[in-house]
Amino acid sequence: MTQTNNSLSFVGIDVSKQKIDVARRPNGKHCEFTYNADDIQALIDTLKTWGPVFVVLEATGGLERPIVAELASAGIEVAVVNPRQVRDFARGVGKLAKTDPIDADVLAGLPRSCGPLPVKKFRKNSGNCRNWSTRRQQLIAIRTAETKPQREPPRPRSLVALGKKCSKPSTRKSPNSTKPSPSLSGKTTMTGDARPSCYKSVPGVGQSLSCNLLATLPELGNLNREQIAALAGLAPYNHDSGKLKGKRSIWGGRANARQALYMAALTARNLQSDHQGFRKRLEATGKLFKVVITACMRNCSSS
Repeated sequence: MTQTNNSLSFVGIDVSKQKIDVARRPNGKHCEFTYNADDIQALIDTLKTWGPVFVVLEATGGLERPIVAELASAGIEVAVVNPRQVRDFARGVGKLAKTDPIDADVLAGLPRSCGPLPVKKFRKNSGNCRNWSTRRQQLIAIRTAETKPQREPPRPRSLVALGKKCSKPSTRKSPNSTKPSPSLSGKTTMTGDARPSCYKSVPGVGQSLSCNLLATLPELGNLNREQIAALAGLAPYNHDSGKLKGKRSIWGGRANARQALYMAALTARNLQSDHQGFRKRLEATGKLFKVVITACMRNCSSS
């Protein structure tokens, strides 16, 4: 959030399959739009008439993505926040009831009470990368289920086909894309964005992980080490109270990114690289395996 003047309005948008509820603070204005392309454009036109605005949405399983893309393309600052954070904030301010207008009003009040929120940076072809990453995780889950002990043996051909689909991005066209994202091909990178090549320069980071990071951690490169570790769920949090000095543990964050980084860290810790030396130094001090592998994951994500 870059603007801090008094004329700045905070707008909360609650998205559902049928409609979009919009709340504005500090004047308490509320309006409603139908969830379709025409009304999304009408929403943007309305926001522009309100002067400088800062928009807050919560992640709602992908329903918010078309709106976020249009808002960012129109030059409107927009932040996408965790639904759990929104619900905890609502309880903290005494908003126990839950309706779409109330949720929109809570979202509008979030940035003023909680301070600056990270602004959503929309990049071209980011949706393609996210869709491929999600589909790959689904195929891996199916392949895992097929290889578990069961009454009927798995069909070898089906496992081979699943393995091939999991190993590389699909080049088939989808309704939302006219051509596959260049960042997924492993040969070229997105125009003006050298992040895929940069990710692959880290030992243990290959094509699959670089695509996963593009999809799940788009903030990489814009945040510091501590912030990106917290987003990936790799930041150790204190558990102290009085004389009690509890064990530090990781919590929260984005599970998909953390799972992908775990597999990469298993590979990177055995490679002849800085990661191997880092792992050996931790083991020499008596650190447990989970502590060592988490530190390697954090090192991969912030390298």
